[in-house]
Amino acid sequence: MSRPTPRERGGTSRPWVPAAAGAAAALIGALDILKGVVPHFRTSRISELASVLPGSVTTLAEAATLLVGILLIMLAHALRRRKRRAWRAVVVLLPLGAVVEALRWRHPLAAAVSLGLFAVLLANRREFSALSDPRSRWRALGNLVGLGAADIVIGWSLVAWHSRSVIGSPSVGDQLRHVVLGLFGLEGPVQFSVERVADMVYYSLAGLGALTAVTTIYLFLRPERPVAVLGPEDEERLRALLARYGGQDSLGYFALRRDKSVVFSPSGKAAVCYRVVAGVMLASGDPIGDVEAWPGAIRRFLDEAARHAWVPAVIGCSERGGEVWTREGRLDALELGDEAVVDVAGFTLDGRAMRNVRQMANRVERLGYTCRVRRAADLSGGERDRVRAAADSWRGTETERGFSMALGRFGDPADGECLVVTAHRDPGDGPGGDLRAVLHFVPWGGDGVSLDLMRRDRQADPGLNELLIVKALQAAPGFGVARVSLNFAMFRSTLARGERLGAGPVLRAWRGVLVFLSRWFQIESLYRFNAKFQPRWEPRFLVYPTARDLPRIGLAALRAEAFLTPGLPRPRFARLSVRLGRRSGRPEVEALRRPAGAVSGPDGDPPVHREAG
Repeated sequence: MSRPTPRERGGTSRPWVPAAAGAAAALIGALDILKGVVPHFRTSRISELASVLPGSVTTLAEAATLLVGILLIMLAHALRRRKRRAWRAVVVLLPLGAVVEALRWRHPLAAAVSLGLFAVLLANRREFSALSDPRSRWRALGNLVGLGAADIVIGWSLVAWHSRSVIGSPSVGDQLRHVVLGLFGLEGPVQFSVERVADMVYYSLAGLGALTAVTTIYLFLRPERPVAVLGPEDEERLRALLARYGGQDSLGYFALRRDKSVVFSPSGKAAVCYRVVAGVMLASGDPIGDVEAWPGAIRRFLDEAARHAWVPAVIGCSERGGEVWTREGRLDALELGDEAVVDVAGFTLDGRAMRNVRQMANRVERLGYTCRVRRAADLSGGERDRVRAAADSWRGTETERGFSMALGRFGDPADGECLVVTAHRDPGDGPGGDLRAVLHFVPWGGDGVSLDLMRRDRQADPGLNELLIVKALQAAPGFGVARVSLNFAMFRSTLARGERLGAGPVLRAWRGVLVFLSRWFQIESLYRFNAKFQPRWEPRFLVYPTARDLPRIGLAALRAEAFLTPGLPRPRFARLSVRLGRRSGRPEVEALRRPAGAVSGPDGDPPVHREAG
């Protein structure tokens, strides 16, 4: 079977055309902005060059050069993303500018270049096929009408307020005409006797017009933001794939989050789940299903991203998944950290290496704590409700966090194979005892589980998390579980190598930066907590198109993991490093505000390793 051509896959056969058009528009816009900001630039030789380039000819007036530059830069980004609407806007502007220059006979060369670029864009119209949000055109129109009407009212009020400085007695029609022209950066028929008032009115009107134009263009070109919903039929197909191939990736079950969308391979044997955040088509983990069908699912994913001009990205994929992603999508990969996986058969509390965990677990048990390990299906309805309510009350933030490594729900009848570990104090007080902490594991194939949720009562004793994990590992063989995936430690290899003898200055400096950031993001503390259980480390990667997309992808990942949530007054970043962010409330650390120099706690346990709630 031959591989589809770039055009068949929704890509471009001449990728240099959108890139060149975007670069040219950005250059012209920068020159226009420079002309508008620096007065001396207008008389320089560079200004003469800029006046020949297409785009400067679209200026409605010399005073509007700054606005035109901003709009061109906005269009440049959309052209580079192959936006169809941006192409239409430029195709309309270029001949209009050429006609204006031809009539004025000021820069005939500019008109010729404009028409030449117009012909190039027209001939390569198929290269600009990316769709925008269909709802945004009406939002842009509503914004233009609404803000335009408000601008006219505000502008007319401004002129009327300074009527004492007006020369003569202009009619209401002249005043409105002055306001409308001023919104476009043009001088109107109303004259003011005070120069300061004239400048203030002029720049106020121009600013209102610029605000309206910029916001309208932004809404018009904004990428589509579909509502991610995993329908019952798609969920059933994913569960069928997981039943057969779920043991390949510890993150596979998290694809069943119901706030994700999914694309399937042509054969239906593989799928990629994703969510669109801030123009980034964000997938997580490896594709679900048959490895042989992964390329088909990946191509469908990339086709969808190209069709809507979304930035494709994957967070938390394995090394094997990263190899397929980079090969099929011509993408790059960056190692994010390592996942801690414990092989149950080799786990023991004996030995010096496990002394700290053994002491913490024994001490907590002596305080009267007991643990119970059960399948979710074995919980009664009342127990599920009580655990869910307690977990919600222990959550340290208003928003449920998690995307790539969190299921986002508890107690759903469809998740009966999940494993629930609960900690109780004084079990004689009521049915089931006094619930103080809970762990929730999702299935990882037929012989593994992956940690989804870890929450505890803030008043519980330190070391309870260690006891919960120990009891889960000890009970795992009885449930047919041979491997347990714990937390994700960001930049684990850097932290481990940077403290070894012989580490170079660059590695030590990078480790120092991570240790410093751990005061807020708990990077080092989470690594050390995971290391207590002597796991094997499985690397996880970020897959991305180009380095310039990394900041945008990073912000999208933070928003997807709910660390940057619109509407929250102060987003909290206290536990950023848990499972590429957090597995929905699984803190393993204490002393977020510990004093500098605090090194050890009871039984030699560093306070940074204890839970703050």
